[in-house]
Amino acid sequence: MIKSTMLSRLPCGIHVLILTIALLSHGSTSSKLDRRSQSHTIRHMNIDEDQAQFTDFPFRDTSLPWSERVDDLVSRLTLEEIQVQMSRGGAGDFGGPAPPIPRLGIGAYNWDTECLRGDVGAVENATGFPQAIGLAATFSQDILYNVAKATGQEVRAKYNDFVKRGIFATHTSASCFSPVINILRDPRWGRNQETYGEDPFLAGILVENFVTGIQGDNARFIMTSAGCKHFDVHGGPENIPVSRFSFDAIVSDTDWRMTFLPAFKKCIEAGTYSVMCSYNSVNGVPACANKKLLTDILRTEWNFKGYVVSDQGAIENVIWQHKYCNNSVDAVAACVNAGTNLELSGNLPTPVYMSMMDAIQQGKLSEDLVRERVKPLFYTRMRLGEFDPVQDNPYAQLGIDQIESAEHQQVAVTAAMKSFVLLKNQGDILPLKKGEFSKVAIIGPMSDDVAQVMGDYAPRQDRSFSTAPLDAVRALYPNAKHGQVCNDSTPCTQYNKAAVPAIVKDTELVFVALGTGQAVEMEGKDRPDVELAGHQKELLLDVLDNSGDAKIILLLFSASPLNITFADQSDRVVAIMECFFPAQSTGKALYNVLTNTGPYSSPAGRLPNTWPLYSTQIPPMVNYSMEGRTYRYFRGDPLYPFGYGLSYTQFNFSNLMYNTTIKAGESLSVQVDTTNVGDVDGEEVLQCYISWNDKSLPVPQLQLAYFDRILIASKQTISRSLSISSESMAFWQDGKWVIKAGGMSLFCGGQQPNQKKQVPSNVLSGTFTITDSITLEK
Repeated sequence: MIKSTMLSRLPCGIHVLILTIALLSHGSTSSKLDRRSQSHTIRHMNIDEDQAQFTDFPFRDTSLPWSERVDDLVSRLTLEEIQVQMSRGGAGDFGGPAPPIPRLGIGAYNWDTECLRGDVGAVENATGFPQAIGLAATFSQDILYNVAKATGQEVRAKYNDFVKRGIFATHTSASCFSPVINILRDPRWGRNQETYGEDPFLAGILVENFVTGIQGDNARFIMTSAGCKHFDVHGGPENIPVSRFSFDAIVSDTDWRMTFLPAFKKCIEAGTYSVMCSYNSVNGVPACANKKLLTDILRTEWNFKGYVVSDQGAIENVIWQHKYCNNSVDAVAACVNAGTNLELSGNLPTPVYMSMMDAIQQGKLSEDLVRERVKPLFYTRMRLGEFDPVQDNPYAQLGIDQIESAEHQQVAVTAAMKSFVLLKNQGDILPLKKGEFSKVAIIGPMSDDVAQVMGDYAPRQDRSFSTAPLDAVRALYPNAKHGQVCNDSTPCTQYNKAAVPAIVKDTELVFVALGTGQAVEMEGKDRPDVELAGHQKELLLDVLDNSGDAKIILLLFSASPLNITFADQSDRVVAIMECFFPAQSTGKALYNVLTNTGPYSSPAGRLPNTWPLYSTQIPPMVNYSMEGRTYRYFRGDPLYPFGYGLSYTQFNFSNLMYNTTIKAGESLSVQVDTTNVGDVDGEEVLQCYISWNDKSLPVPQLQLAYFDRILIASKQTISRSLSISSESMAFWQDGKWVIKAGGMSLFCGGQQPNQKKQVPSNVLSGTFTITDSITLEK
């Protein structure tokens, strides 16, 4: 398939081919709008007919149940109209929108919007929140909810404005292709930054809060519709060593059920309206044509009532990449029968789903099934309020004053501060104090590269709201020296080694800002290894060689682990902080945390993934066995373990109480005290893990079963009552979920038990017994 340059990346519908003519013709939605790259426009007007003539249709009768309204609407559609509606998932000139149906008074609708951490893709301005992997590092349900809520408000506000102006271009929708809840199983995968880390329990809790936040809390209407992706067994490769478009993920039933499916189940339970099927095959069957995945598991077991949309071009790939079908008739039959409701094409003039009528005529699809498949699309539009009076819908009242509001800017700052993970703090060098150092420098490709600290899938954001690491350092040390020596940013293949000495010599403190950014890791771009890119390691070594006895603070901006073992072991590198991609509030958040200024400024981020000590600890990318991957199955010593992170204070855990015997299917009630024994107010992340004492069972060696981020004043104690769900004690065996009688171990503290790299706090432990065995409903 030949695609344009923009479409060749196939980023689940993220394109910048939008809105110029429409915006120039109709004005902008905000005085702060970004008008760059407005090179191409798709503009569709609402139908002109007086809507009053359509009010007699039962599908517009707000007194009827939703199901009756949807049934009435779909019964009035011709098969030709359904074919078009299911073919136009919405990317590019030809990919969308779903066109209007004037005879029924139904307007156009675009399904294609990215809402990962802000309104992504549309040229108009939006608040840039930290990248998803950083949000995961907060271990905070509140942060996920608040970021999602603010994102939903801005997406809906802009959608309302676009509809008023008759614009239905790419990324103007109220339907989100977000969040991404694939498991971070390999540190080299290019899309790790979009995920919530390596643990299915953590990802599941966070996705519940994201979905709830972005869809809103109104009993009748939704603010936006969430869409969890990429379903399923999708976690690399992108391009190394093979292409994602044709990759076949071979996965055991145990790993599939216990690692790759649980977060998606939580997404369904949270009420998401859609799921996106992935590019890859699963055990030989393309995900978008996989009946076991999309019907047997998703709909029959989990009772999902929403719609499945393909990843962009994934339906085409069933033919051209996977070669599962050899023509569009068979492909549309396979995908619709399997459970894919909506095609997001690679901007094809004639999408694969436009062969739906032929498939029906040839007996490969039934009309009844096709009509059932289109119903969730119109149900979603109804719940968004499209067919109800505008005045009845509170979300239809959201206006452009939501964009970069003071409240949303503060959410962005707080989220970034809470995402930072302090990996090293030798001699308690941090927090810094004004006047403590007079000769300071900052160097490195991430020091002033605002674009790279945004990360991938970032909102097209007005840079006047953005601050960089350099801004943080200069706010603290106005005369700090600065220079760029990586002339091509983070790839750092063009390294000006000779410029380093003049920047760092005769200093007392040097900040080195290194990392990856989209230039090194992103969708479509895996890393070949976990080494610092290009000459970045050489740069850090040159700083050490040319800065005398200066103290070095290493600031890392990446999604995935980096090989910094040498820096962790160096006495000269006194502090290391992983900052992920903090987006627009990078500088403000860094200043607050480096100086312990204001609430939440003592770092309490925790790693949502394991950092390997050696590259030999990483299995091959294409091997989908979980053996040796993530803290749940890796048996060696990492550089930094999952859940690791330091603070400016210290905590102690005590008084662990729980029932020592429970019946299978019962939750375990637990109580534990956490005391801030230090002199600084701070947050601790309480982490409770369980393990199975019978090592012959097909279970992880350790499983996170509860977490909570708790603010505790200095010298104060917080008592927390919590519950370990029976679901956490279940495992997949012989085709079913079971809880087995036997002994279990419980660990509660601020880190994993028995880890070699430890934070200065204790872990409490004990055992309990499950008295019988049961089989759970799927």
